[in-house]
Amino acid sequence: MPRIRQSFCYGLFADEGRSVEQVLRDAADIGLKAVEIWGRQHAPFDEICEKAGEAGLAVSSMCGHESLEDGLNKRENRNRIEDELLASIEIARTRKISGLICFSGNRNAGQSDEEGIEACVEGLNRVKKAAESAGVNLNLELLNSKVDHPGYQCDHTAWGVEVVKQVNSPNVKLLYDIYHMQIMEGDVIRTIRNNIQHIGHFHTAGNPGRNDMDHTQEMDYIGICRAIASTDYPLFVGHEFITHRSSKMQGLKEAFEICDQG
Repeated sequence: MPRIRQSFCYGLFADEGRSVEQVLRDAADIGLKAVEIWGRQHAPFDEICEKAGEAGLAVSSMCGHESLEDGLNKRENRNRIEDELLASIEIARTRKISGLICFSGNRNAGQSDEEGIEACVEGLNRVKKAAESAGVNLNLELLNSKVDHPGYQCDHTAWGVEVVKQVNSPNVKLLYDIYHMQIMEGDVIRTIRNNIQHIGHFHTAGNPGRNDMDHTQEMDYIGICRAIASTDYPLFVGHEFITHRSSKMQGLKEAFEICDQG
């Protein structure tokens, strides 16, 4: 069985007094294949992209627009988000970044789930052709509304899948965050297998606590990653957890080894 391709979120593993180059080379030495960036304005974006290439890492993902709470499900955001996504698509094309994170936003008063889906579909339809031409995926993120993001609308796989189906583009998919969907739904492996064609990226973390993948949490990441590896999923599984190990690279190394047991 082939191993999954693992990446990591730069912002969670980069504040130990090490240079960008050191962080990326350490990650590559562990066996990771890519690095992820959240907002470009909060990271040394150009330096990460350049040093990643030197270290043999891809840049797998970054945020495509603002903001998590104020997103695609508000029609008054449509022009702003279209402009932001078109700019991000061009940057992703130039930098060879495979995916952009998109957000539904929090629920609007009086708006049904169906109306929220319709608004997100309309917004993504505006930019899907640009994403297709650039070879960039727009990954609508699934987040929990129970613990971390109260009010977030794209909080169940079925809701996100319905958006993706209605947009009907090979470059509009879901960011399936395993931690968040464990909180909202459970039944992670079955859900992944049944919806893998709609998934363009994964995030990991232990639950509860969004911490290391050890005996303190309730998910078996060996089994989850074996399930992903058994599909034809070709993209990345990105680590987005908060480690409590003595060094952040030690926590990342442990996660890599767990998820590499294909």
